Amino acid sequence: MQLIWLRSDLRLHDNTALSAAAQRGPTVAVYLLSPEQWQAHDDAPCKIDFWLRNLQSLSTALGQLNIPLLVRSAATWDQAPQVLLELCRQLQIRTLHFNQEYGIHESRRDAAVARVLEKAGISVQGHFDQLLFKPGSVLTKSGGYFQVFSQFRKVCYSRLHTALPVLVSAPGGQMPLSISADPLPGQIEGFPTPKPALRELWPAGEDEAQARLERFADEQIHYYQGERDFPAKPGTSQLSPYLAAGVISPRQCLHAALRSNRGEFESGNPGAVTWINELLWRDFYKHILAGYPRVSRHRAFRPETEAVKWRDAPEELAAWQEARTGLPIIDAAMRQLLETGWMHNRLRMVVAMFLTKNLLIDWREGERFFMRHLIDGDLAANNGGWQWSASTGTDAAPYFRIFNPVSQSQKFDSEGRFIKHWLPQLAGLNKKDIHNPATLGGLFGVADYPAPMVDLSRSRERALAAFKALPSRLDAGAGDE
Repeated sequence: MQLIWLRSDLRLHDNTALSAAAQRGPTVAVYLLSPEQWQAHDDAPCKIDFWLRNLQSLSTALGQLNIPLLVRSAATWDQAPQVLLELCRQLQIRTLHFNQEYGIHESRRDAAVARVLEKAGISVQGHFDQLLFKPGSVLTKSGGYFQVFSQFRKVCYSRLHTALPVLVSAPGGQMPLSISADPLPGQIEGFPTPKPALRELWPAGEDEAQARLERFADEQIHYYQGERDFPAKPGTSQLSPYLAAGVISPRQCLHAALRSNRGEFESGNPGAVTWINELLWRDFYKHILAGYPRVSRHRAFRPETEAVKWRDAPEELAAWQEARTGLPIIDAAMRQLLETGWMHNRLRMVVAMFLTKNLLIDWREGERFFMRHLIDGDLAANNGGWQWSASTGTDAAPYFRIFNPVSQSQKFDSEGRFIKHWLPQLAGLNKKDIHNPATLGGLFGVADYPAPMVDLSRSRERALAAFKALPSRLDAGAGDE
């Protein structure tokens, strides 16, 4: 008997571990509920709800193949080895299969499981699955992990020319087992169920993920390069929650993009090329997680930036969290996050730079808040994005590159459509005034909208001074956007 331990791979198709298990013999699946671990990792209630809904869909699909999905509790990952050992003994399992994960806690958990099971004579097989390139396989000439994306991408492109990742076949049906699938909980204590409107935005299931991918590849990918930075336009794929939960694989995404671009990934349609680059960014941050474990420990990638004198400003942090900054594009973006569990990627950079540069608040506060609200929360991507914006990370924005939220708003939401949607109290303003209502003055301002909480110019100078004071200067020059 084979056991497939499902984690962030909640799909039937192109699932390496599931396919390998099914080829070896009769297979049972298991999922571990670990609420204390999820809370320690700041997983959002909407994310846990999304994963439970996808598990329900997957359980049904597996049931049609006579593969029962069992549910066990391991409140923390420390309990996983013993829980899995007991299940393996109960079912007389010969081999446990799982798809590899790359955070330091995930790696330690899997190593502990392997030690305990193998000591008991049970084989453990980890499979490469959730990336396009295995960590450790894309290295510099000196044998280290890349720290700059453009160099990483160049090597990945050369590999894609010679060895395109192949899709794995889905398992076939098996003879019925005398084991029944377990019921799945509708909710986990400590993770309240999101509002119906949020759940409706993100339907569960592999069919939904595939349909979104097909629509994007057929209708939108050609406009992706030109429209992805405009939050009021449907320019992005909306696939990130499905990728984070493994309801769809990056290999499936890559193949769909190539089909829409006649097999090209460096030329042809710019939208397809740009989207493939985004898939490679996802790989890049996972490789950083594997190669530099300190980023899993709340440490800055650039050690010298640990000396930045971040401000302790709880009231300002709360205003940012609660969309009360007085800067419309920031507040609209935060409203989008709070109500939908998702934020447009351009705006993730804008609000992160505002927190870390204009407010000079530690990036870890923002990283944690995002994880507690994102339905697509992923340690590698979230940490990578925050450290890029804060100029503490790999391939980071130079410390002097500070997005001006007003000019970003004027450039990427010029008509104010996104702002008006999320801040209806500003709907009466024209497209010039809506980006910074404070310029109207108190008499003509919006009664229930606050004044900007910070002077952008002075706060920018404060951030520059804080970074210039570091023992080792990060970059030279000056400028902003």
